[in-house]
Amino acid sequence: MTTASSLPGDNQQPRDAANWAQRVSELQISRVPTGALNLNVEGLQAVGPLQGFGQLWQKTYLVRLPGVKLTPAEVMQVWKENFARFMPSASRFFPVKAVAPGEVIIINDSSLGMPVSTGVVVLYADDESFTVMTPQGHPESGWNTFSTYTEDGSIVCQIQSMARADDPIYELGFRLLGTRAQEKIWTYVLETLAAHFDVNGQVQIVKICVDPRVQWSEAKNIWHNAALRTFLYTLMAPLRWLKRAFSPRQS
Repeated sequence: MTTASSLPGDNQQPRDAANWAQRVSELQISRVPTGALNLNVEGLQAVGPLQGFGQLWQKTYLVRLPGVKLTPAEVMQVWKENFARFMPSASRFFPVKAVAPGEVIIINDSSLGMPVSTGVVVLYADDESFTVMTPQGHPESGWNTFSTYTEDGSIVCQIQSMARADDPIYELGFRLLGTRAQEKIWTYVLETLAAHFDVNGQVQIVKICVDPRVQWSEAKNIWHNAALRTFLYTLMAPLRWLKRAFSPRQS
C-alpha cells in the first residue's frame, strides 16, 4: 500500500527519517571521550559487506529474560544507557554522547593481545533496536543490529551481524582465533545484560555462511588495516615522546 509520505512528488520525509543517520559516507567525531585512543576513525568511509574481503557470515546471538516485567523498549533503554559498561574490559567502547543516529563510537580493543583502535557509526536507532556500521580498516565490513522483542511471553535480547572480514589478514585471523574471540565478546555482553535484570541467561548462537567465497578484488583493504596501523602507532610512541620533549616550548 502506498502511504501519504511516499506519493510521487511528495517532499515529506519518511516517518522514520529521524531514526537514520543523515550521513554515513565518512565518520566524523565531534569530541573524543576521555581515555579513548582516536585512531583509524576520523574521515574514513563507512563500509558494508559488499566492500569486505572474506566469507560473508550472518551471526545471531540471543538471550531470553524470563520473568522480567518490562517492555522491549524499556530493556533497550537500559542497554543503550549501559552499552559501554556491558562490554568486556579488553574491548572498550566509548560512545561520544549516546547511542543515537550518526553518533560515532570509538573502540579500543585488545581481546587478542594486540591493540586495535577503530570505531563504528550508529546507522539507525529506534526504541527497540539500533544498528552500527563499520569503517574502513575495521576487522569486519558490515553491520551489527542490537534489538529487543517479545517472544512466547519473554523478552529476547539479540545481536545480529551481517559482515565479512575486511582484508586477507583479518580473514586469516578470524579463521584461526578471531571467531571464537568475537563470540566470547557478544556472549559476555548478553550475559552481563541478563545479569543486570537478575537473570542467569543462556546465550544461543546461530551462524550461517551466506557466501563462502572471498572477494580478492578487496584484498587492497589491507592498506587501511586498523590492527597494523595501531601496532605501528604504538611502536612510534618513543619517537613522539622525544619530539614533544625537545620541541620548543611556547611562552
